[in-house]
Amino acid sequence: MAEQSKITKWLQDKVFNPLEDKKMPVMQHLFEFQARLTKVVVIVALFFVGTFFYADTLVQWLRIPLQNMFVPGNLEWVPTDLPKIPFIFLSPAEALWQNLKVAALFALVLATPYILWEIWAFVVPGLHVQERRFVAPFVAISAVAFYLGLGFCFFFVLPFALNFLISYGVKAGFIPQISIASYVGFSLWFLVVFGLIFEVPLALTLMAKLGWVDAPFLKKYRKWAFLGAFLFAALLTPTPDPFNQCLMALPMYFFYEVGIISAGFFKKKPEATEEEETAAASPASKGAGALQPQAATSGHDDDYVGVP
Repeated sequence: MAEQSKITKWLQDKVFNPLEDKKMPVMQHLFEFQARLTKVVVIVALFFVGTFFYADTLVQWLRIPLQNMFVPGNLEWVPTDLPKIPFIFLSPAEALWQNLKVAALFALVLATPYILWEIWAFVVPGLHVQERRFVAPFVAISAVAFYLGLGFCFFFVLPFALNFLISYGVKAGFIPQISIASYVGFSLWFLVVFGLIFEVPLALTLMAKLGWVDAPFLKKYRKWAFLGAFLFAALLTPTPDPFNQCLMALPMYFFYEVGIISAGFFKKKPEATEEEETAAASPASKGAGALQPQAATSGHDDDYVGVP
């Protein structure tokens, strides 16, 4: 019992007490987290009901980059020279399962602003005033950046990647027949990864604003970031070919460079040191000191002049 009480006391002193908030205990934080997580699940489920109802239409939209290229100048899709590629399914439940995946991803995408709002509402009580000023815009801009990543991937990356890969197989003499599971998995994974890649500058900016990193530190590890981008791309790409790896690694490293510029611009301001505070307070102290000798040298009460 003595050993158990010592362990309990150690956990209370070293683990739970540092987590305690004077305004809100740890258990109340957990209850609030549970409540907000429940709200998020309910909202995503409601979106999922709607997206699943239009799952077939969403899959048709997802097929657009397969045999079309987007022309930014005309703002329209132009058919490519690829032959019509039929979708096949290799198991009885494959088509239904892919519709579920597409509906779930679109539900999460639509619910992203609300999810970020709940995260912000949960975190904001523990932030200082100066931290709220830049964390709030960061939460709002992160949703926009995620949508920009999805759009960039859908309109530019996917058409280019699919046209190159399928053209290569057609020129080699193979007949293109794509499994619905393979195509949906390939497309959704690319969309999610590029949505996250567009968050890299914001993440680096936030870390620089919090004082965790700075622009010289990021420049110092630039070579390792370039290597890490290719390693992450090798793990994230759904296929092992170097073409798709470069499609992910190069934008990832590009946004790392953008993050360096942003970190240098939005770096954390140095806090005032004690010497600076002393120097700032020195004029007042000198003024007070100048009055003291007059009072000290006055030996008689008649010589004292009061403040009117």
